[in-house]
Amino acid sequence: MKTRKLGSQGFEVAEIGLGCMGMSEFYAGRDDAESEATIHRALDEGVTLLDTADVYGPYINEELVGRSLRSWKGGKREEVKIATKFGIVRDPKNPAARGVNGKPEYVKQSCDGSLKRLGIETIDLYYQHRVDPETPIEETVGAMADLVKAGKVRYIGLSEAGPETIRRANKVHPITAVQTEYSLWTRDPEEVILRTVRELGIGFVAYSPLGRGFLTGRFKSINDFPDDDYRRHSPRFQGGNFQKNLDLVAKIESLAKEKGVTASQLALAWVLAQGKDIVPIPGTKRRKFLDENLGAAEIQFREKELREIEEIAPKGVAAGERYPENMMASVNR
Repeated sequence: MKTRKLGSQGFEVAEIGLGCMGMSEFYAGRDDAESEATIHRALDEGVTLLDTADVYGPYINEELVGRSLRSWKGGKREEVKIATKFGIVRDPKNPAARGVNGKPEYVKQSCDGSLKRLGIETIDLYYQHRVDPETPIEETVGAMADLVKAGKVRYIGLSEAGPETIRRANKVHPITAVQTEYSLWTRDPEEVILRTVRELGIGFVAYSPLGRGFLTGRFKSINDFPDDDYRRHSPRFQGGNFQKNLDLVAKIESLAKEKGVTASQLALAWVLAQGKDIVPIPGTKRRKFLDENLGAAEIQFREKELREIEEIAPKGVAAGERYPENMMASVNR
């Protein structure tokens, strides 16, 4: 696979990464054996960036990634870049409850926990998962910078941070990457975030580039999701929003068919085409979907095709917010 540089500090990864969250939680159908095989296949095919977080599970996703890395026979640890995150706190008595903590002592405690679960000596890219409004970003990033000095972290990033927060953070220590949701139905970052990171020389990592699976065209009804699937509670998957978004996907599928590719591949290739400083991390826990996703790297668009996609999926085309109201409050701040 071709590689892309994230930031200006020398961090380079394959142009498509692998989001591991859904292997352990939120999306139904957990199968650790297949997930481990999927990670191995990804690494064998040239994927070099694995994305996880302490909150996924919680904790068990980092453990899965660590086991998979140790059992991989295809290469060496230094060939793989591990990205993980801290900052979202869950209540053991109420797993659905969420808090945010960016206090320096918590940052360092979280890093040590992630290193242990992953079974590695250094985290390649360490993100603040959500910005803590109660803790100045300078204090949080200062603690992350201390981790870099201690050799526990190589590069640091922010997830779902607003433009002013990114600027303030970058003054404390160079930010290598900002991770935000970005896809054909979530184009919000184009307005300010992408402009800000490009001005500052920061890379951009696009999570949910397939719209939490919706842009694949595999889902036709809310009943396609098991009872414990997170998407049943997502605004874009509910009520009239679901049908409106299905209509959008049908148009994407039609365009993909004309091009001889799948809807997933077209959607993912579109994200890749938005700039060489963008690395999407589509998530999957199955090898067959991984192979399909990686095929997007071979797709090129003519200007006419990009205009057609723009007509089908302009900014703001998706019906419904991307998160429930309480979760939307923690993004872009």
